[in-house]
Amino acid sequence: MGVTQSGGSAGGAAPAPREIRVDIGELVLDGFSADPERVAAAFEHELTRLVRERGVPADGPWTADVLSGLPPLPAGLSARRLGQELARAVHEGLSGRGEVTS
Repeated sequence: MGVTQSGGSAGGAAPAPREIRVDIGELVLDGFSADPERVAAAFEHELTRLVRERGVPADGPWTADVLSGLPPLPAGLSARRLGQELARAVHEGLSGRGEVTS
């Protein structure tokens, strides 16, 4: 997973990110019957909400392996709930509470 930020400010101050892009190469969800498109939509919505409300450290770009420590999730989760849980795990990693390398 790669995360990049873009944006800037004048006057030599540290740039304030205007955009945070999360690129996920592949996400395999074995044992879940949820619609992948709905999972992706819920993931994007929840991660966007978390970044807007709580932010992330501005010292990226990062390479993150934040889902490796995700606790087991019940196979019967709805697509919405599964996307939310995945987004929360990614946000925690981006916020320094997961396994992140730069």
